[in-house]
Amino acid sequence: MRLLFVGLLLLAGLIQYPLWMGRGGWFDVWDLQMKVSDQRTVNDGLASRNKALAAEIEDLRTGTEAAEERARSELSMLKQGEVFVQVLPAGVKAPDVKAAPPRPGAKPAQTPAATTTAPTPRPTATQR
Repeated sequence: MRLLFVGLLLLAGLIQYPLWMGRGGWFDVWDLQMKVSDQRTVNDGLASRNKALAAEIEDLRTGTEAAEERARSELSMLKQGEVFVQVLPAGVKAPDVKAAPPRPGAKPAQTPAATTTAPTPRPTATQR
């Protein structure tokens, strides 16, 4: 009788092993559920990024504001008559500024040194 009980217990254990540990068992299913959950999180992030890119593409196709904004931010372009002002943080040395090249067809600007005249010297006592 004892031998029969041990044999049935061993048989029940052998039947349970594939359910828990084998291929397609409980631990395998649990691991796959975790992988699916992680992949859904990644997919949701990618879907939101795709929606944002689709909205940006549509805005670039239909409107001029998006193209103008991109030109300003990425290419540092300005509108006619605008002035670019850059505020530097405290302690940062300002870069050297070079004069802009003259526009084609523009009159050359007169410098202040060219428009001022030197004062005429007074005659000294020996020259009188």
